[in-house]
Amino acid sequence: MPQKISAYIIAYNEADKIRSAINSVLWADEIILADSYSQDETAKIAEEMGARVVQIQFIGFGDLRNRAMEACSHDWIFSLDADERCTPEVRDEILATIEQPETAEAYYIPRRNFFMGRWIKYSGFYPDYRQPQLFKKGALVFKKDDPVHEEYSIVSEKAVGYLKQAIWQFPYKNLEEVVHKGNRYSTLGAKKLQLNGRTASMGTALAHGCWSFFHMYFLKKGILDGWPGLVIAIGNFEGTFYKYAKLHEKLSNWKPPESPQLLREQ
Repeated sequence: MPQKISAYIIAYNEADKIRSAINSVLWADEIILADSYSQDETAKIAEEMGARVVQIQFIGFGDLRNRAMEACSHDWIFSLDADERCTPEVRDEILATIEQPETAEAYYIPRRNFFMGRWIKYSGFYPDYRQPQLFKKGALVFKKDDPVHEEYSIVSEKAVGYLKQAIWQFPYKNLEEVVHKGNRYSTLGAKKLQLNGRTASMGTALAHGCWSFFHMYFLKKGILDGWPGLVIAIGNFEGTFYKYAKLHEKLSNWKPPESPQLLREQ
């Protein structure tokens, strides 16, 4: 009897992306949308397309993914974000892989990123392994209190496998989203730094930001990606800089001077 598989998608206000994401996993035996109370039509669209919507209050990506996996019914799970798309080649490789008798229990899947009208070949964006995206239920656990860039543990005695075919990712629909994501993720990143007992100054914020730009643009060869590579590197600089700057702001607890009551003199 063929192995059954659940596909889960995490989303928040992704009405413009969720239809394409779900269309790419209609081959799965079950589709779960882990929605964090979107204020747009995300949940409605997903339900109309046959997905089961599970509402999860967002406290961090680690908790969100753990609860999304708990909602899955089948032994195998395929994880997809709203800005990702499964391809026919990945579908076929997944279905063949889970039928193998001596299979691993968790697999990394490469990702190809498309931005500013072209496929990004460098900048650390290919093969861009994020975390195992195909795994048996119970074989992957995320750190519950991780707000972003969530850490995970493999709960299996078998070595992690790697698929060959790549899913597609569209990390930014436009330049405005580069700024929006940088702002959101730097806030979550500052929270994670604080949870880990880190401190920061404006000097360290600048140093980390400059290093992240140099690492992505030169060491990861983002310069070979042309203008998209430069935009990605600048966005990475800003996100990293503000992550540490926001931590410094939070720890400093700056307050404006009090304004006294000004009355008309008698």
